[in-house]
Amino acid sequence: MAGRTAKRTAVLLAVAAGIGAFFWLDGPKHLNLEALKASRQGLADLYAARPVLMLGGYFLLYVAVAGLALPGAAVLTLAGSAVFGFWAGLAVVSLASTAGASLACLLARYVLREWVAARFPQALDRVDRGMAGTGAGVWYLFSLRLVPVVPFFLINLAMGLTAMPLRTFWWVSQLGMLPGTAVYVFAGVELGRVNTLGDVVSPGMLAALCLLGVFPLVARWALSRLGRARGRGAA
Repeated sequence: MAGRTAKRTAVLLAVAAGIGAFFWLDGPKHLNLEALKASRQGLADLYAARPVLMLGGYFLLYVAVAGLALPGAAVLTLAGSAVFGFWAGLAVVSLASTAGASLACLLARYVLREWVAARFPQALDRVDRGMAGTGAGVWYLFSLRLVPVVPFFLINLAMGLTAMPLRTFWWVSQLGMLPGTAVYVFAGVELGRVNTLGDVVSPGMLAALCLLGVFPLVARWALSRLGRARGRGAA
């Protein structure tokens, strides 16, 4: 028991050190649109020269930001898309965001689940049984990912307290976040083309802004239709 507590303490200290290092190194100062826009050409040149290195470094940075719930994931999505283009950007952002979410879920499960189970065993048991029944957990997580009304770091934390298998959490998150990721990647590609005020009203940029505004409404409508169909199927 003492060894397990020591391991959890070490994990918490490592997470705290990572978060502290991010702010000590002025991470928020570098992860903003102005700074990344200014360095876009240099990053694009580096990507052209060393694509594997750039994609790998970006992937690891994104996983760290998402896994530790650091600010800047949305900016990273837009900036990466502006440098990598749509398809490469979609692939790396989709994989990295899901990996980061799974890391956060795993950390929450390792550090907090046993503590919560010891203090609220009946409540947690009810949650586990409800999440396991007739695919309810999968549907619930998918709906939260598709319509991001709840911050993703809270979803990762909450799901870490359940007994949902990590592989299930991974593929549902990957699938549920993919449409929204595609919209943001498209917006990032168009944002990378903005060099003058006139570019803001280009057809591509206007389409990207419309997609960002319309997507949550379309996703909610699609979820309601799927929910009704699911209810009729269960009946």
